[in-house]
Amino acid sequence: MTLRELVQLIEAEVVTGEGRLDEKVTGVYVSDLLSDVMGHAREGEVWLTIQTHTNVVAVALLLNLAAVIFTADAKPDPLTVEKAQNEGTVLLTTNLSTFETAGRLYCKLNENPA
Repeated sequence: MTLRELVQLIEAEVVTGEGRLDEKVTGVYVSDLLSDVMGHAREGEVWLTIQTHTNVVAVALLLNLAAVIFTADAKPDPLTVEKAQNEGTVLLTTNLSTFETAGRLYCKLNENPA
């Protein structure tokens, strides 16, 4: 699945990184604890969180994540958006709960090809 397909699936708004939406997503990691994400998320995954501060951009860069997705209508603060723009990090927001977002992505990423 590409980020573009993901945006449609979870009814997301693209905050930053519009030019990277054709990149592939390799998986999903869900956590609000930065150290947990740093220890377990993998390159190419998207990260679901409600944390909206600038440190999420630093973690996304460190791990080369495909995107950070703010769930449950969480919105990144202006400094986070600015940092993401400067670093080329994809930030997305969705009104869906973290549970629903993760569920939709799980189902899509685990489809059996017909």
